[in-house]
Order: sequence, then structure tokens, then C-alpha cells
Amino acid sequence: MQRSKNDVWVGLFVLLGMVAILFLALQSANLLSLSFQKNYHVTAKFDNVGGLKPKAAVRSGGVVVGRVETLTFDDKTFQARVKLALESRYAFPKDSSLKILTAGLLGEQYIGIEAGSDTTNLAEGDVITATQSAVVLENLISQFLYSKAAEGSGTGGTGGSGAGEPKK
Repeated sequence: MQRSKNDVWVGLFVLLGMVAILFLALQSANLLSLSFQKNYHVTAKFDNVGGLKPKAAVRSGGVVVGRVETLTFDDKTFQARVKLALESRYAFPKDSSLKILTAGLLGEQYIGIEAGSDTTNLAEGDVITATQSAVVLENLISQFLYSKAAEGSGTGGTGGSGAGEPKK
């Protein structure tokens, strides 16, 4: 009798530990957001969302103020439409701007809000067009290489080996 009581308590403790590990795993992967705040939804238009994913954070001043709900493509304007759920306790002016930023060098992408100065605030269903798209690392590298190649071919010269020219 005593042994079966101990087995029940050990089993309950192990089950509680597994639930805690599952909760932490979902929370760290942004697959679970326990927020009991009411939200209002706004839509933003971006030319390029890069690797932005649903449930990505929306931050202002480093504080999470909402989440990305959906990403869709508008085939009339050829832009990405991002639906955001912002917590009601945070009010932003209508002329606020959005940027897609990256946490660290190769971290996850999130949306940063820079508050504007308008006297009226964003409301349910508003559309934000003042956006800055994601920086695509491959585009930066190709621009850098192209500029270096153009710099190298634009040295002029008389077709010689360049041995007599001073180094830059």
C-alpha cells in the first residue's frame, strides 16, 4: 500500500515536470503566447517581409506590444500585407512607422514600431503604409561585391600591369 502511494506521487511529479518542459519549449519558440489583454488589429504593407513569420513579436522600445497574425500577398499592389494584433493598452499615433528588424546578426525577425506625432491614435482596421522592408543579407553582399568590382575596374590606367602606380 505504501509503495503504490509513492508510485502515484512520483508519477504525478514526473507528469508535472513534462508539462513544464512542454510549456517552456512552446514559449521559447513563440508558439504559445499567454496574453489576456484585448487586442486591436492593424494592417501594414511591405515591399519585402524577408523571413518574418506569423507570431513574430511587434516591439516598441524593446518591449513586446503585439504579435504578427498573418502574412498575405496583395496581387493588386504586389506587396505583402501583414496583419498585426497590438495590445489595447498600447496606443500609437496614426503616423507611426514600422520596420522589419533582426534580433542580432542572424536572429529572428520582428517588427519595430516608431511612434509618430499625430494626435489621433491607430484604431481597429487601420492600414499603415509608412514601412521599411526587411534588409536581405544576400542583396547587401551583392551590392558590396558589385561596388568593389566597379571600383576595381574604374582605376583607369594605360592597360599596363599597374606596377608603377601607387597603392591606394
